Amino acid sequence: MDYLKTSYPVSRTRACGLLRLAVSSYYYQSHGRRDELPVRSALRRHAVVRRRWGYRRLLVLLRREGIADNHKRVYRLYRAEGLQVRQRRRRKQRLARGVEAVAAPQRPNERWSLDFVHDRLANGRSLRLLTVHDDYTRECLWIEADTSLSGPRVARVLDYLTELRGRPGSLLTDNGPEFAGLALERWTHERQVNHRFITPGKPSQNGYIESFNGKLRDECLNETEFLSVSHARDLLEAFREDYNHQRPHSSLHDLTPAQFAAKIARAPMGAPVDLINPPLAVPTLVSKPTSTDPVLSF
Repeated sequence: MDYLKTSYPVSRTRACGLLRLAVSSYYYQSHGRRDELPVRSALRRHAVVRRRWGYRRLLVLLRREGIADNHKRVYRLYRAEGLQVRQRRRRKQRLARGVEAVAAPQRPNERWSLDFVHDRLANGRSLRLLTVHDDYTRECLWIEADTSLSGPRVARVLDYLTELRGRPGSLLTDNGPEFAGLALERWTHERQVNHRFITPGKPSQNGYIESFNGKLRDECLNETEFLSVSHARDLLEAFREDYNHQRPHSSLHDLTPAQFAAKIARAPMGAPVDLINPPLAVPTLVSKPTSTDPVLSF
């Protein structure tokens, strides 16, 4: 533009026309937005507490506070503040192939998933965690922590949860000795609960609780040093409450599991379930063979 004005006797309007440039664009001056400070401070404040959350979940917290900035702008400020979460490298796992898909659970308490997670205390002593998960509402029902967890201990945890929430329709576990032992066999037989096992070596068939265990590992276990078993129980219960009532779940349209469960409870009878939670395909499971022998007592 300056070259045309100095080299040829043309007006600015004529020069803009020759360059096919809008006159308003030529005179435009960027002043920048000066309201970034509240968004930046809110991002920093939440990122300090939620160290393993990405910008998408932090954006949900900003929306709850009434900050309605565009997600692209929030992402730009998120990167400008250097709040990116460093991805922990995982060993590649083989994908399960040739597994027939079955329908996902369609109501609360239809299927509970159980699994064990291992960690260590500050003094190096082993710590075992039993996690119980409702595959429909995505709620973490319980985290049992101790240095050793046996089959009868698993049955007692299920007794406690049954008193709180009612009897589950089925249990989904791996083939560990605590799950395949006599204690859980007796518990499921007496309460007429279907116990299903995943195929050995196929943890992807228990994807719901494996996903939760990954978040538990990433956001709690890897971020916290447990001084004792009682200290671990307190922090794990705080994480469970925060996961159920505060953490937005992407597969639930950024609702928390507790909000989703409340939404299901308020849904009218006979409402189409797929409008509330579209069914997902999960791998076929291996059911535990039913024995005709009488259940032995302890």
